Amino acid sequence: MINPLAQDLNDSLRGTVPGEMLSDLGMRLFFPKGIIAQGAEAKKLGKTANATIGMAVENKTPIILSSVKNEFTNLTSAEAVAYAPTAGNLEYRTIWKEQIIAKNPSLKDKSFSLPAVVPGLTAGISYLCDLFLKEGDVLLAANPSWDNYSLIVEARRNASLKQFTLFNDTGFNLDAFEKAVKEQAATGKVRILLNFPQNPSGYTPTKDEQAAICKILCAVADKGASVMVWCDDAYFGLNYEDNIAPESLFALLCDAHEKIFAIKIDGPTKEDFAWGFRTGFLTFGGKGLTEQHYEALGKKLMGTIRSSVSCCSTPAQSIMIRAMKNPEIEAEKLEFRNSLEARYKKVRAFVDARKNNKALTALPFNSGYFMCFRCNGFSSEDLRQKLLNEYGIGTIAIDNAHLRVAFSSLDESLIEQVYSTIYKAAEELA
Repeated sequence: MINPLAQDLNDSLRGTVPGEMLSDLGMRLFFPKGIIAQGAEAKKLGKTANATIGMAVENKTPIILSSVKNEFTNLTSAEAVAYAPTAGNLEYRTIWKEQIIAKNPSLKDKSFSLPAVVPGLTAGISYLCDLFLKEGDVLLAANPSWDNYSLIVEARRNASLKQFTLFNDTGFNLDAFEKAVKEQAATGKVRILLNFPQNPSGYTPTKDEQAAICKILCAVADKGASVMVWCDDAYFGLNYEDNIAPESLFALLCDAHEKIFAIKIDGPTKEDFAWGFRTGFLTFGGKGLTEQHYEALGKKLMGTIRSSVSCCSTPAQSIMIRAMKNPEIEAEKLEFRNSLEARYKKVRAFVDARKNNKALTALPFNSGYFMCFRCNGFSSEDLRQKLLNEYGIGTIAIDNAHLRVAFSSLDESLIEQVYSTIYKAAEELA
């Protein structure tokens, strides 16, 4: 199925040599009018505030850890410009695995692969599609979801992204999740992508919800279905409430059942505030898998890396190796994390005081960079345009019903003004 935006581009190229020679993938590709395009508009018109950016910003400038910044001038020529190994610098991979275990203590005695370096988490998801998703296959994901999932899955692979409703009245919608999983289990294979803290909602399951998710997946595995779970942990660790599950879903699933295969997608992008470094990791785990199995999977992954970018950025890896060895880095990260939590709490208090607002309903949120409103009786795009053009405030219309606000890119001093204006504009539309 060709997206209308792709078809518009195809029509523009009709009658030309490149138009005649487009591949089936070339026919399906398009640039979405989503987060990136809306963010570009906000950069131009969002003079009051730009709450579109998936970065942590202070005074309109991306924050940076001193442990990272100070290494830019310290690299040797080999650390700066030499080719990196296809699967990444071995020292970097080893340190990252140690950090995964430190952040997820239950992994200490479990078997899982050495993480492989990929050129960003987006590429990591695309590579998983290359390895495990063929034309016509179904990948389950939440609704709402990050818009890039659809572009990767449906345009690049010509597969289907099937979404379940993420929330009920109290939190994670376990009933919708279970129904979607069971429907796929009836085909013999379940492929599912779960992103926590979630983009766009900023939600992480509670400890009880996480346990229930694992129980549902184990139940279909018990009945013979093969289950693959992609754990998109881009915002891992940015939790702001005590009842949130503290470990990645990967930690529970990597040895949960012989029929469950888990993959962790993470990296320093958000965890270490290094967005533009474009280095992420893919880590494999499954009960009963051996080192031989992990080696074979690693070489398959190296094949898709080699055939796309050849290898990942050497200086980014070198800087992160040096920074992660710096004893000051954890204190620096905690300072930035506390700043994000302070913004979250201010947004939380503001939104909670308006729970009965008829124009906007805040989706559950407790972590990460974002929160999301459901628009009642008007479109999120209308609200986005009104905020941008009349008030100079940039936000993101995720779909026709949901407006994402990135409090990560709002200075704490701006939060009350921005959120007051969002409610005012919504009430004017309603």
